[in-house]
Parts: sequence; structure tokens; C-alpha cells
Amino acid sequence: MQMIIVDDEAHWVDNLSATKPWHTLGIEQVHKAYSAQEALRILETHPIDLIISDVIMPEMTGIELIGKIRERDNRIKCIILSGHSDFEYTKEALRHHAVDYLLKPPADHELMGAVKTAIDQIKTEWESISSYERTEFTLRENLPLLRGQLLLDGLRGERISSEEWRRKLENYHLPFLFGECSLLLVRMEDEFGRYRNNGLHLMEYAIINMAEEILGEFANVWGVKEEHGYLALLLQFRTEHGDNGKESLLERSATQLQAKVKQFLDGSLSVVMTEFFPFPDSLPDRYSHALAFFRQIVGDEREFVIRAGELEQQVSQGPLDVIHAPPGLKNLLEAGRWDAAEQKLNAVFAELDEKWDDSWEHCLEAGYVIAASFTHFAHRNGHTLAGLLGEDIALLQSSEAFASIGKLRNWSLGCLHKLRDGTSSEVKDMRSVYVKKIQAYIEEHLHLDVSLRALADHVNLHPTHLSKLYKIETGEGVSDYVFRLRMETACDMLKKTEKKVYEISSDIGYLDPAYFIKVFKRQFGVTPQEYREGK
Repeated sequence: MQMIIVDDEAHWVDNLSATKPWHTLGIEQVHKAYSAQEALRILETHPIDLIISDVIMPEMTGIELIGKIRERDNRIKCIILSGHSDFEYTKEALRHHAVDYLLKPPADHELMGAVKTAIDQIKTEWESISSYERTEFTLRENLPLLRGQLLLDGLRGERISSEEWRRKLENYHLPFLFGECSLLLVRMEDEFGRYRNNGLHLMEYAIINMAEEILGEFANVWGVKEEHGYLALLLQFRTEHGDNGKESLLERSATQLQAKVKQFLDGSLSVVMTEFFPFPDSLPDRYSHALAFFRQIVGDEREFVIRAGELEQQVSQGPLDVIHAPPGLKNLLEAGRWDAAEQKLNAVFAELDEKWDDSWEHCLEAGYVIAASFTHFAHRNGHTLAGLLGEDIALLQSSEAFASIGKLRNWSLGCLHKLRDGTSSEVKDMRSVYVKKIQAYIEEHLHLDVSLRALADHVNLHPTHLSKLYKIETGEGVSDYVFRLRMETACDMLKKTEKKVYEISSDIGYLDPAYFIKVFKRQFGVTPQEYREGK
């Protein structure tokens, strides 16, 4: 957990942060803030759980600070410290749900007790949010979506370990075991086109329900709409039905589904059924085979029920798998996942070496996908591929890069590194641009609001992202730069102008001159006037 101690009296902040055994209560980091504004800046960039704040502070009271916090986050716990036992302050603190209101100086047992109470409240709230019962309820509410996504992942050939399959099948209450399954791919014919803009999903849902009713008499059924618009139904016979007549029973049931949909939904279906196969290992292969049957056998014909025969294993032909499997190379490049992109390419070439080492066409297919992904990435980032690759573009233009698996491997991996290096320098340049814009804005608006939020709005970045970007590029935090610039500007104005201290205070963004004097003295050991006089 993380906590902020807020007080304009530095000795209070320093003493409380350094001398109390906060770690025994589970507090890992204690931030120090010498004003309410400084506390708000810390809140922008750190996951704060608890705030201990003084009441009477310049610019903004502790009560006002709690009000600002409540606008952002209702879960942060607040404890008020005050030298005044004022009923109005107490009432306001309670209105903002402060955990406690303690008089200065609090006894150790009072302060640590209040903090422990706050931590207990935090734990209770988060335990409720993450409770088993609540998680179970949320899971039940989202089960159809989660089940559908899992089946889609299986159809696409996503890499899912056996342990993860078993865990998800159990968690999603899917009564499927590793073993023999069949897949039905259902195409809704043209009559359903009238629902395309209104209610098609209801028709799809109705057909899956009807399939579960008919097929559920003898098998467990798991259905989803897949990316080509077909309804995919995975079936697993229950053990009591044995092996006799499974194919004919499945065919009769598919024909019955056709008839019921025609009768009650006034629409036609075509169905491709696969042979039985081991689930989940062969699921993506059988799915691809069923898709091929729709393309090559069924075509434009309607109201078919057809069984897709055994897959023919022919070394001389067959599709590439890895290059087309998600996540795609194009998506990895767009996300800047360079290591994953390199692993993807290595897996592609491993498949080519193992299965298609003598097939120029498969090498060409992989090469075209890789080259297209590289070109798309270059164009999306405002470049030409030739500009990023330099002389390596010649191998692509002459098709020399596709001449062999070895040449394609060397060309692809070399180009990937050039793309990464080219864009990484671009990222650094962009960071520099952001830093310059931020610093220019701060210098121009030092007397106004230069909070992290205001700066983030100016450059259209999230405050946390801006804070990290600035720190990476400059080595110091934004608030550190603002403070340093204010102090340097104050020193310069004190030496070179005749302005009053309160005027300088206003010019550099401190509305309360007394607070400015206190901050200045804490920084330099002398007051602004003493600095001006050279003392």
C-alpha cells in the first residue's frame, strides 16, 4: 500500500514519514507533500491508498483536499490532523467520509490505530470486490461470451495448453472431456438476409438453441458464431450412447434441425459434419477441413447435409499454418511487440524447414505475407518500406528474397531489425518533441495552472503516461522540473528586478506569499528578502 502525508509544516511531514513503523501495517511507500497541490500531483502518478492531511494549509485546506480527492476516487481513505478541535471541521471531515479526525500532536497509539482502521476498511472493500461469490456471479453473467470466445480460440488454433483447456472447461462449466468429438458447421442461407440489419443475432441464437435441444438428447453441445458467418457446433456423445450408429444419428439430427428451422424460422440451412476426431488437438484441422468442404463441395448449393471425409495427408500440398495463425505478424508489428514478432518469424521458418523445405510456393506464400506486413507497418507510420530498409529493398524488388527458405529467413529477420531500429529512433525524437512542448508551456504559464493534469491536457496524453515519458527522457519528474524552474526564476527576479516578494510569488505560481517564503527558505536556507540582500 502507498500513503501520502500532507502538511505545510515540513517538520511534521518529515517526522511522521521517518519515525513511525508504517511497514508493520503493510504500507510499503510513504510519500511526502508540503501542500495540497503537491499531494494532488502525487495522486496523478501513484496508486495511493491512504492520505494523512493537516487541516489548515495555505492555498487549499485539508477538507478541500479531501473534496478534490472524492471527485476522483471514493476508495482512498483520509485521516485529518489538526491543531483545532473545531466542530465545523470535524463535521466536514465526516461528510467527506474521513476515517478519523485527530488533534495534533496525536499519540502514537491513536495515529497507528486510525491508520490500521483505514487499512482494514480498504482490505474489507477489496475483499468484497474480489470475493469468490462476486467473482462467481460475474462469471455466470458472462459465461456465454467466455464460452464462445474459448471455442473460437480453439477453432483458430490459438496455443492453449492442456492444463489451460482443462481449467477453462471446468470453470466455464462445459461438460467436455479430452477425446472424441465431431464438429457441425452450419450455414444460414439467403432467407435470413432479411434480418441482416435487424435481429440476425436473435435468429442465430434461436438456431443454436434448437440445435442444443435436438442434439442434446444424446450429446453435449457447444455452439458459437465463427468469423466467416457460420454457426459452429462442437458435439461430444455421452458415454451411455456407445459407438454404434453415431454417424447416422448425427445425420438424422442435422436433417431434423434443417426441418425445424424451415418450419419455425422460415429459413434454410446447409450443414457440413466432420468425422469424429480427438478434441482439442485436432479441432483447428477439422474446422479448416469443414470450411474447405463448404468452399469446394457445397459452394452455392443450398440445403445440403454432407459429411466431410477423412483428411488426406499429402506432402505435396497443404496450407501454411503458423504464418496465418493469430496473432498475425502485422498485429505484432503495430503493437511494437518486436520480440514476439521475431519469435513468430522463427516459428514460420521452422514450419517451412520441417514440412515444405522443397516447396518454392510455400516459401513464396510466407514471403508475400511477411513483405505485406512490413509494408503495411511502414505506411501506417508515415514511411516507405524502401526508406526504412535501404539497400535490402532490392532483394524484394527482384524477388531474390523469395528464392529459398534460407534467403527469406535472412532477409526477413534483417528487415525486422531495421524496422525496429528505425522506429525506435523515431520514438525518441517524438519524446523529445513532447518534452520541449511541456517545458515551453510550463515556462509560459508558470504563474497559472501547470499541474500534471493541465500539462497532459495540453499535449493530449494521459497524466501517468506523460509523467513516465518525461522522466524517461529527462531523468527528473515533471513536478521536480516545475519546482526547480520556480525557484530559479524567483532567484533571478530577486536579483534582477525591484518587484516585491508577493509579486514574485504570484508571478511564479504561488498564490500565498507566506507559503512561498516558507518553501524558498526550506530550499535555500534564507528567506527571499535575505537572498536579495545577499545574506
